[in-house]
Amino acid sequence: MSKAGTTSNNEAPGNRSGDLRSALIAAALELAAEGRDWNFSLREVARRAGVSHNAPYNHFVHKRDLMGAAALVGHEVLRNKLKAVGARTKDPRTAIFRMGCEYVKFGIQNAALYQLMFTASLSDPDWQPEGAVAANVETRGMVEEVLRTGAVKGVFPSALTRKSNLEAASLFAWSAVHGLTMLAINGLTNVEEGSLDRATEKLMAMVLDGMGQKNELSER
Repeated sequence: MSKAGTTSNNEAPGNRSGDLRSALIAAALELAAEGRDWNFSLREVARRAGVSHNAPYNHFVHKRDLMGAAALVGHEVLRNKLKAVGARTKDPRTAIFRMGCEYVKFGIQNAALYQLMFTASLSDPDWQPEGAVAANVETRGMVEEVLRTGAVKGVFPSALTRKSNLEAASLFAWSAVHGLTMLAINGLTNVEEGSLDRATEKLMAMVLDGMGQKNELSER
């Protein structure tokens, strides 16, 4: 047993409590990025983090718990990126366009993490990390706020000031960028790599055009 003020045999110097937890998550993210999958053990995570093989169990009873924490970090990073992109312009239409492009870019550049964020079965068929779900809801809320602002300004149809329409619009946009991201990750877009950015821009232009159309449904 370690004495107060000394380092436990389960932790490296400087890796205490929250620091150790963050180091383990960072190590897992590095391994996933390198291998483009999550087929590694907690022992490998500990080795990468520079701690003993028992150290992960101080914070994560099972590997799926570590993966859940990693997924939550992914959602936080994605949300912050989208928020930063959206804040660079006061025009709601431009903000949504740039946020959509940034979304796809993030997913493709972080393929293993992105798939984990939206595929709970990668760890356990019945596992749905509540924190990650809540983070995703918060991200959609941020997009809805931009859409609502656009509706108030007349950039988007006034119907988007109503909650049901607003939720449908954000789901429409999210489905489009998520679908493209997953197709790109799996090599199913049939678009040359160098043309993917352009394809994303065209997709977002179509999404925005769709939101601007006034039809019977949007007026309800």
